[in-house]
Amino acid sequence: MSNTSSQGESKPSVRIIGVPSDYGQDRRGVDMGPSAIRYGGLSDGLSQAGVATADAGDLLVPRAEERDPENRTPSVGKAKFLQETEDVCTRLSEEVRAALSDGHTPLVLGGDHSVAIGSLVGSAANAEIGAIWFDAHGDFNTPTTSPSGNVHGMPLAAALGAKEWDGVGWANAPTLKEDNVVIVGLRSVDDSERDLIAESEITTYTMSDIDQRGLAEVVESALAVAADGVDGYHVSLDLDWLDPTIAPGVGTPVRGGVTYREAHHAMELVAAEGGMRSMELVEVNPTLDEHNETAELAVELAASAFGKQIL
Repeated sequence: MSNTSSQGESKPSVRIIGVPSDYGQDRRGVDMGPSAIRYGGLSDGLSQAGVATADAGDLLVPRAEERDPENRTPSVGKAKFLQETEDVCTRLSEEVRAALSDGHTPLVLGGDHSVAIGSLVGSAANAEIGAIWFDAHGDFNTPTTSPSGNVHGMPLAAALGAKEWDGVGWANAPTLKEDNVVIVGLRSVDDSERDLIAESEITTYTMSDIDQRGLAEVVESALAVAADGVDGYHVSLDLDWLDPTIAPGVGTPVRGGVTYREAHHAMELVAAEGGMRSMELVEVNPTLDEHNETAELAVELAASAFGKQIL
C-alpha cells in the first residue's frame, strides 16, 4: 500500500539532483534546465512548502556536440546517443537510490525526459513502485517504432521493458508494473506508439478525458492506480503537459494542455495522497522560454507537489 501521510506527520526532506542532459532530443538547450529551475527559486519554493532541502548538484554530463549520436548498441535499434544515455541514467539511478536510502525524497531536475529511465530504475531498486506520468506524450516508443530515434520519447517503454527494451538491464525498472503506470493529459501519440500503448496494461487519461470528467476526478483515479499495492510511486512531470501559452520553454510543445490552475490542483492532489516516493521535472528549455517563466512554473508546481498550500 502507498505510504499516505497522516495528519500532522512531518514532511519529507528533499535531495535535489540535477541532470543537465540533452542526449534524448534534437533541440539543444534543455541541458540548461536544472540551472534555470534553481534560478527560478526552487530552494525557496520548497522551503515555503515546509520541506528541508539538500542540493546534490549536477551530474557531470559531457556536451552532446562532443559525442556521436550514431554511437548505438546494435541490439537496441536506432536510438540516438544510447551509450551516453546509459551512462547518465546508470549514474542517476545510483544517486536516486542513495537519496532514498538516506531518507530523502529525490527530486530530479532534467534535462530531457530520457533521464526518467534513471529515476525509475533508482526508485524501484528496493521497493515496489508505481508511476504517474504528467505529459502531453506517451513516451512509449521503442528504438524501432520511434520516428526520430530520440530517447526522450522512449523512457516509459524502456523502464517497463517493452519490445526490444526487454532485457536491457540498465533501462528496466524491475518492480515497476504496467498496471501501476498511468499517463495523464495525453494528446500527442505516434501511430506505432499508440498500438504499443493499446497492447499494454498501462492506464491512460487523455485531455479529452480531463475535459469530460474534470481534472480532479482524473488525477484522483490516476493516483489510485499508481498507488495500488505498492510502496510508493514516482511522479514524472514534463512541462509540455501544460499548455504552451503558460509554459513556452519546452522543446515539443503541444497546444491544448492543462491550465495553470489545473496543474497546481493536480500537484496538490499528489501532495494530499501522500505516497510520492520520487519526482522529476523535465524538458525545461530556457533558450525557448520567456523571462524564465516555465522554469518558475516548474518551481511552483514542485512546491505544490511537496505540500505548499494557499492557507
